[in-house]
Amino acid sequence: MATALETIDHVTLSRLVEANAVKGANIIGQPGGWGVVIKYGMTERALAAKRGSVRIFRKFETLVGYLKGIGVAKYQVDATGFDPVALKITHRGEVASSRMKAAHEAAAYDKWFREQVQEAIDDPRPSIPNAEVKKHFAAKRKELQKRNKAAA
Repeated sequence: MATALETIDHVTLSRLVEANAVKGANIIGQPGGWGVVIKYGMTERALAAKRGSVRIFRKFETLVGYLKGIGVAKYQVDATGFDPVALKITHRGEVASSRMKAAHEAAAYDKWFREQVQEAIDDPRPSIPNAEVKKHFAAKRKELQKRNKAAA
């Protein structure tokens, strides 16, 4: 499906169907499912999901039921890009589980990081003044530069 197409949402599509403005639809096969492009007037727009991206129906029957339910009974089908193997690979459960795993890892890291910060705040040892730290590392840097010159 061309990514340059603008999208149309469900509510707008419903209103266009009620106004008898929809001229037809093209169902287009995708790796992982089916998309639909709605034709009205001189315009063609892809049906959008709630989040704004192009909606992909995993099952052809679901898409046909959706179109029939909304009042679009005539459409053309282009199965050229349909890949049934991709349906098996792109399982929503796997995508959701990977998102959940990433969320748990992020939460665990956040917890660890906050514990490290709190541990540093609670450390009873006295702080070292910035000037003293700079002086210490300037001496180390000077020593390393001498070693590099001697090795070269």
